[in-house]
Amino acid sequence: MCELLNFTAILVGLKSSDVNELVAKSFSVTKILLAENNGSDAATSYFKHWVVLVEIFSQGLQACSLTQAPKGIASPSVINESLKQILDHAVTSRLVDHLCLCLATSGASLSFGSTNMLLAACEACRAIWSLMDAHEIFFVKENPSLFPLDACGVTLWLDLISEIKPVVGWLKQKQRKSLMHGGADGTIVSELFSILSLCSSLNKDAQSDMKCKISNPPALTLHTCLLLATIAQCLKSTGRNSAIFMLTTSPKKQLSRLTILSQHVSSKDTTITSLQPHSASAMLAFASILSLEGGLSVESAISEIAVPLIPPTSTLCDHLKISSDCENDVGPKNTKAVLSYWHGFRDGCVGLLEAKLKWGGPLAVQQLIASGVPLLLINFLASNHSIASRQGVDFPNDGVGLSPIGVVWAVSSICFCLSGGVLTFRQTLLSSENMKLICSLISDVHLKLVRSWVGPGGGKDGIRDTINTVIDFLVFPFVAVQNAPGLPAATASVNSGFILNMGSAAERVCKEDKEMVKAIVEDMGKYIKILLEVGVPGIVLRCLDQLESKDLGRTVAFLAKMVGHRPLAVQLVGKGLLDPNRMRRLLDSSPRDATLDTLMIVSDLARMDKGFYEFINGALILDTLRDFLSHEDPNVRAKACNALGNMCRHSAYFYDSLARHHIIGLLIDRCADPDRRTRKFACFAIGNAAYHNDMLYEELRRSIPQLAKLLVSAEEDKTKANAAGALSNLVRNSNKLCEEIISKGAIQALLKLVADCSAVALNPSKKDAVNESPLKIALFSLGKMCAYPNCRQFLRSSELFPVIGRLRQSPESSIVKLAVAISSTVVPWSVMFEPLKNPKKIANASESYDARNIQRYRHCEAS
Repeated sequence: MCELLNFTAILVGLKSSDVNELVAKSFSVTKILLAENNGSDAATSYFKHWVVLVEIFSQGLQACSLTQAPKGIASPSVINESLKQILDHAVTSRLVDHLCLCLATSGASLSFGSTNMLLAACEACRAIWSLMDAHEIFFVKENPSLFPLDACGVTLWLDLISEIKPVVGWLKQKQRKSLMHGGADGTIVSELFSILSLCSSLNKDAQSDMKCKISNPPALTLHTCLLLATIAQCLKSTGRNSAIFMLTTSPKKQLSRLTILSQHVSSKDTTITSLQPHSASAMLAFASILSLEGGLSVESAISEIAVPLIPPTSTLCDHLKISSDCENDVGPKNTKAVLSYWHGFRDGCVGLLEAKLKWGGPLAVQQLIASGVPLLLINFLASNHSIASRQGVDFPNDGVGLSPIGVVWAVSSICFCLSGGVLTFRQTLLSSENMKLICSLISDVHLKLVRSWVGPGGGKDGIRDTINTVIDFLVFPFVAVQNAPGLPAATASVNSGFILNMGSAAERVCKEDKEMVKAIVEDMGKYIKILLEVGVPGIVLRCLDQLESKDLGRTVAFLAKMVGHRPLAVQLVGKGLLDPNRMRRLLDSSPRDATLDTLMIVSDLARMDKGFYEFINGALILDTLRDFLSHEDPNVRAKACNALGNMCRHSAYFYDSLARHHIIGLLIDRCADPDRRTRKFACFAIGNAAYHNDMLYEELRRSIPQLAKLLVSAEEDKTKANAAGALSNLVRNSNKLCEEIISKGAIQALLKLVADCSAVALNPSKKDAVNESPLKIALFSLGKMCAYPNCRQFLRSSELFPVIGRLRQSPESSIVKLAVAISSTVVPWSVMFEPLKNPKKIANASESYDARNIQRYRHCEAS
């Protein structure tokens, strides 16, 4: 061998085209000798041969395929040492640079129509892949399998991959054409389907002449489908959510291509019962293409074509059953364990199950539940724990055969099954072991693996998809019971309701299956207890640190749901939900949805218990809330007002802080906000800022004309009720503002509001409408003002005051009680009980009030 390599080196050093043929033959003999030598002596000298070959290659050869490890060597330790030496030398010698230069040269030749360099390009690609493969073999030997990923794909040779930048010219052109023309004729995708069609015809015609030229059709099918799957997965990762990028817009071609894949999925050999690699690869390509059809479970033309072509549920379930440990070993013991280091052996099988559940409707869900799919998938994921623990670290084992994409499909399938009935819900979500299993997928350990996975489904996007899918699973009961009485509404937040409901099976349950909703409501206590036992609040909270800011929406939405339940809220706050750095990120650097839900979290905590005030104060968010009062988004302004209002709900804890951060003036300005919801919550916040003491009365003085104006404007009843309540609180603790209340027309505005609502209050058939109107709050506010002589005097002299007496005739007892209390305070008893003889006078007085108040409000605005 040494003499042959020295001879080859001399020939290469001549740099003459006359000896090229002799050099090629010399390398062919070298390759044969390496492949056929099974002795351990080959391993000890292999690295020396490697170094010589790399030196020869760097002198001018165009390709080399001698990067494979020696076969059949007795001592694994010798293999490991030789492999490590080779990989280290490949880095120091910059072998990949030379291989990429070879690709660039070959690509230039191919782009001009010449095929002279085609073999060189193929060999260079093979060499690069062999280096990657060798690195993974070495990595597997040193790293145990970690659930649920096989560690073999976790740390690909990043330096090598980063060097593969020069792409063959013709490949780049075809790739661009594939994206532009959606897999039309002449694109890479089209050529790959042509290869699959050829392989399919060879399987049907055993005597074909072409079969003699293709020595291994299943292997060609395997790698062609893997390439199709990778293309589809990469398209999805870039936001191209439509299968037409792979299937074209032609229904005929869509059917043809999906039919080809389904033919390769189904084995024609009845003697073979286990899942074959080429069939698993075809399933993966099939599932990956279907996954491009968006995230919603809405039928499309492509889904209608695809669903009948998916194998029967029984077949898919049989493929998911793990027959024995030895069939799932990774590495030299069994090469069928994984399709590639980027794709799990059973990814496609699980992906097709998910497609069936997503598009098959309730009937498909029931069929798969009857086949035991939910528990099968859970046991399928759980099996890797026991297998890995038995195997130890010497022989890492992939007991599941799932990549990160396969894991996401598995959890998504389980989630779809949850809508199939109470029994499935209870078996799945009311089991601590199942919850621990699913939550382990978003543990720090597993997410670290997903982040390191450089294939499809890994990295930052893989972390996002994994977390979002697990959250869809965990949030199912919260969404299903969103309209159930006595529980926090899942749509309490403008955004989290939409984000978590979109495409959710739980939303369908909420709308269609009232019996299941009733059962879930009964079990919510048990479910929350399990969430606490497993530590879900803390796990989900740590997920925030793993996500990019742009991907926080779904996780924060789930946190907003959990905060609605006191035990979960307590654990969340205890785990650091209100940490200042975390809150700063959620409020300052997050997308709009996450920001709004964070404001909702603060608001809900503040409303729930004054015990949270200290933690909210420690979050250091008052400056941010002040800025949000002037935010361009009306939803942000409204949520900020609501949060501030609830922060003053239970005590005066924040009064001093509101003054120091100059927030009160901005709240008053929001009473005139162009957004109706902002006006409503601004009135609510001002009312609570005045409720507990008169500390802020002077700052709140300016709010009186704003509140009075809202009472007589075309506002919704809740806004008027909040404004009336705020005016009541402005006289609750002292008489500091009484003169302002009178002079700015607040009492008159309250009387006008009472007069406008009196017709409904006196009509027995509209008793329910009375409860929804602001009348009671307005009467209560007037009752508070009656405690002060100057207010009583103004009331007594008002033309609208007689309407209070009329309300003694209301069929609503609470209205009568309030009216009597006001009347008895303002006028003598003899006058109060005198029958009202001229109701028309009240209407005339109301009209004259409108005219006078126009000038009064103009005066207020000018001042």
